[in-house]
Amino acid sequence: MAKNKKIEVQGFEIVVYEDNQNDYISITDLARHRDAQHTDSIIQNWMRNRNTIELLGFWETIYNPNFKPLEFEGFRKQAGLNSFVMTPKKWIESTNAVGIVSKSGRYGGTFAHKDIALEFASWISIEFKLYVIKEFQRLKEEENYRLKLEWNLQRTLAKVNYQIHTDAIKENLIPQEITKQQATFVYANEADLLNVALFGITAKEWRDNNPDKTGNIRDYATLEQLVVLSNMESVNALLIRQGLPQSERLLHLNKVAITQMKSLLASNAMKKPK
Repeated sequence: MAKNKKIEVQGFEIVVYEDNQNDYISITDLARHRDAQHTDSIIQNWMRNRNTIELLGFWETIYNPNFKPLEFEGFRKQAGLNSFVMTPKKWIESTNAVGIVSKSGRYGGTFAHKDIALEFASWISIEFKLYVIKEFQRLKEEENYRLKLEWNLQRTLAKVNYQIHTDAIKENLIPQEITKQQATFVYANEADLLNVALFGITAKEWRDNNPDKTGNIRDYATLEQLVVLSNMESVNALLIRQGLPQSERLLHLNKVAITQMKSLLASNAMKKPK
């Protein structure tokens, strides 16, 4: 339940709170506009009216699946009689109503969904109702403006964080150019040749650097790296058939890895929502 908010109407402070995206207005506070000393009596007098009972019942029928229609019909038949007495507590307990709520505590009292509360304000005074509507709308506009600012801030932070994340990915995923020492080194198998071209290290070097991890370097590769690795295997097979020595193939494969990783990362960045 959201924190209580307040509006001021013709010198009267009125509490408003939100529950499950529904706004409830204190009709106890609204009643003070007529008589600050007898708010409960004013609410009960309003609830004795047939029109009020029908309003409450029809609202519950539309919005409350747990509403008890038979109890409503019973009250509807009695409404308006001199002997008929209705209180918020009696209405809530008898019909499972949710449009009217009784709250205790510092900001306690009887609250009603805004649809109902505005009808109560109209019963008190048409002019008063119009001022209530004006201040309530002002409150909602301020809330919407604040939410919009917060949303824009979150969106900006998300974009900044995404850019930082993207830059980090580029720094860590795009292969480094092969050094002269790596180019002249003879690799025992073609798998390590591809590992060096893409990851910059051999399988043994990766295991030595990651003693706490199980599996091998390719088990921790990203989807983009695996795609590039698959392409490199095809390219390497073609280069072998062409008779290129290992050192030349390594340099060529490294260029392929750099180019394709840049392309894949740029493509994925463009697909991200902005």
